[in-house]
This record gives sequence, C-alpha cells and structure tokens, in this order.
Amino acid sequence: MYERRSVVVTSNLHPSGFDSIMPKTLATAAVDRLLHHAHIVLTEGSSLRLIQATSGQGVVPLNQPG
Repeated sequence: MYERRSVVVTSNLHPSGFDSIMPKTLATAAVDRLLHHAHIVLTEGSSLRLIQATSGQGVVPLNQPG
C-alpha cells in the first residue's frame, strides 16, 4: 500500500506524546512512518460524542426494549 493508498489515522494525542503509550523507539519509528508524506488536519471545537455522553444521550444497547 505504500504510496498507493490513503490511510486516515486519528488520535487525541500529539505525535510527540506517542511515547506515553509505547516504548520511545517504537513511538519514534511509528511517528516517522505516519508523518512521511502526511497531510495533517487539526480540528478544534467541542466533541459531539462527549456532549451526547454527558447529557445521557450516549450509546443505547441494541437489546434494550423500547
């Protein structure tokens, strides 16, 4: 797939913080590969999912009656 397909990766972590979830050497290699030829899109604003979850409108189980 290298340079033939598009891949979307989303994260709430800045790439410099990836070493908080994996060993530093692995994080460095992963970030290097992810950012090579990357287009970075930063978004701001309120999280719709968080607003729904905190207002009680979150996920409803499929087997729930009604």
